[in-house]
Amino acid sequence: MLERFEGNPILEPIEAHTWESKTVFNTAAIYLKDKIHLLYRATDINDISTIGYASSKDGFHIDERLKTPVFSPQSVEDCLGCEDPRIIKIEERLYITYTAYGRVPGMEEGTLRISPRLRQIGLTSISVDDFLNHRWNFGERIYPLRGIENKDCVIFPEKFSGKYVIYHRVNPYIWICYSDDLVHWYDHNILMGPKQGWEYFKIGAGAPPIKTEKGWLFIYHGVSSTLVYSLGFAFIDLKDPTKIIYRHPEPIFEPVMNYEKEGIVPNVVFSGGVVLKDNTVFVYYGGADTVIGVATAPLSRFFELAGV
Repeated sequence: MLERFEGNPILEPIEAHTWESKTVFNTAAIYLKDKIHLLYRATDINDISTIGYASSKDGFHIDERLKTPVFSPQSVEDCLGCEDPRIIKIEERLYITYTAYGRVPGMEEGTLRISPRLRQIGLTSISVDDFLNHRWNFGERIYPLRGIENKDCVIFPEKFSGKYVIYHRVNPYIWICYSDDLVHWYDHNILMGPKQGWEYFKIGAGAPPIKTEKGWLFIYHGVSSTLVYSLGFAFIDLKDPTKIIYRHPEPIFEPVMNYEKEGIVPNVVFSGGVVLKDNTVFVYYGGADTVIGVATAPLSRFFELAGV
């Protein structure tokens, strides 16, 4: 259903930049001031992940790409990498969730039978003005569900009855929970579980939901029994984030091209950034955990498939 840009991949590793010399993939995306801004995951030869910045005016061609990362490991909780960012705007502040890969504080590797490494949800924020002017004054790093093995966290860009809402992933389900302050989270419940063959092993949130007249467009990923990563979509009720209006049974995007089938992790398309621009849905995705591509579809096509 999604149409690949013929110029894919739009971002590839740059050997001369140590921090992104091995891979670039799994990017967040947001549309601000007539540009699509990308915060993408990059790795060095030691597999330490940092987050880089690039932007595009037309959504396809990269006009700007910074030579140094804008967000890097800083604490014991993310000392092994800042992975898979997502970004949303609420009022004049941008909120970024990411996977914090680090160590359990106070536990040393090599002294235990098991590894004290942990991937958990990280969250930070930055003012829109600082972001647009490349002043990378990120706020405090928060770990909303501290100590829980967790990934694929997205925040809704609007509050519901005064509460923040996130979808997150404790295998193999997508969960929902609420917060009054983005620090303390409660009312955890399973939202969605695997149903179809293409999502047999597990599912997880892709990009933050996009508001449309018919509902929140939610693109998520599924992992099959053969570990193929594909993308699917659902529509969420505009007033109730627990209510799934429609869930498409088939994948809308699967690894087909060589840059999606061959790489650090083969047979993967994974999206963390979706933008609605001029009634076109732009889906930014990592291919085989190695490069970044973009694919598009008219918003109307999603409405047609869902019958909404």
